Amino acid sequence: MEVAFWSGRSDDLGYLNQEYTELNHALLYGVLTVPQFAKIHIKHLHGIVSDGYALFVSLALRVVLELYNKLVDSVKQQLIWVVHEIVGVSGVGFDGLLVGLLRHTVGCDYTDRGLWLCFELINLFLANFTSLLEEEPSVLTSALYVYLRLLADHCRVSGNVRVDLLKKLEIEFCVKMLRGQFHLSMKIGRDLVRLLQDLVHVPEFRCIWKDLVLDATTFRTEGFSDVAQLYSTRTSSRYFLLRVTPEMELQLRFLLVHVKFSHLKRYQMWFAKKFLFEPERETLIVDMIRFICCAHHPSNEIIHSDSVPRWAIIGWLLSCCRKKYVEANAKLALFYDWLFFDERMDNIMNIEPAMLLMVCSMPQYVGMTQSLLEFLLLLVDNYDQVRSYTIAKGVSLAFNSLVTEGVNSLDTLTSCDALSPFLKERLKKLLSSTNETLPHQLYPGRLSHCSADASPLETPSSHPKHEPAGA
Repeated sequence: MEVAFWSGRSDDLGYLNQEYTELNHALLYGVLTVPQFAKIHIKHLHGIVSDGYALFVSLALRVVLELYNKLVDSVKQQLIWVVHEIVGVSGVGFDGLLVGLLRHTVGCDYTDRGLWLCFELINLFLANFTSLLEEEPSVLTSALYVYLRLLADHCRVSGNVRVDLLKKLEIEFCVKMLRGQFHLSMKIGRDLVRLLQDLVHVPEFRCIWKDLVLDATTFRTEGFSDVAQLYSTRTSSRYFLLRVTPEMELQLRFLLVHVKFSHLKRYQMWFAKKFLFEPERETLIVDMIRFICCAHHPSNEIIHSDSVPRWAIIGWLLSCCRKKYVEANAKLALFYDWLFFDERMDNIMNIEPAMLLMVCSMPQYVGMTQSLLEFLLLLVDNYDQVRSYTIAKGVSLAFNSLVTEGVNSLDTLTSCDALSPFLKERLKKLLSSTNETLPHQLYPGRLSHCSADASPLETPSSHPKHEPAGA
């Protein structure tokens, strides 16, 4: 292999850069498609590398994010092998490569292919735990978020030997993080509590949960003494991206940016067929709602256009829930930031969809409004009875901010004849008990999508079994 001597001229530098790029492309292709020569290709890569493997890693990441689902099994196996190699040499950007692969793990996918990726990654994290802790500890926090979420699905499966073995590894990793590296675990923020709450029935996590809510000092983490400190830490949107695959993210953003409200039903058919028709995939709705609320914030231009609003997609997703526990988790995902809202650190866009869904469902779908408001008030009373005042104040501040920012007036809820008088009285009592002065003017600026004739609430079971042309 000949490499031209660099004379220092810009055209020589360009030639070398082009050759280096082409060599990286060729070596990645060879590693992925010709397994018997993979070790030789990696040796060649080690020999030519001049950028800390940054270019090679970026090319591998493109494969992960753009092509993974189209790869044959042998190429996927080689991809995992090369990731092990890159982690071993601490290639620049390897953390992004791991995060990209984590996004392709799906908790409700119990096929051999789906479980295989979960196995490969959890083994990688356990085998390289010490080195990752030293070099890229944030990727361990991302893995913790993912595997806590996966466990919520995997722990509902019994009688599957492969899932049982996977659960043991997942529990080992998560407990290792929570007990030994809680200072990293708590970087997740308040959603760490939400995920742990879903695993209280698992003995290993029941003990962790008790310590968290009753004696947080057992975690021996400087500056941490009460679960309320997690409540007050908003979870970064990057964690919600971890639980929607790149393909799901692409299609959800397409729905929320490019689809007009009048065309929504045909795209719902297509989306449901692709992601929601299989019964076990229903749990994905929780992650989708969290993503829409916290990781997709449309511009003012989109908000005031006739594109499908976030509240409409969320309302439809809620109507797709068949299992009661999935519906409850989905509503919790919708309202979670309300419970601890603080306008100094929280984003009003995270709580806006729930308010607009309650308001825009009236009067035609008042049952949706009543169900959501009832659930929110139950959360105030029961989510954490020891800290109930803190939660009541958070919800009250959320309403206050929504009214102040012009999302809607509280009169829309408190004066609706179709709503239960008991719920309206409970809401008024909540707001008055927290001593917040709430304005009641109507600000219609963001309500262009609200219409009694708008019907986002189509369920997968009512969709025809075909893909609409052009979708």
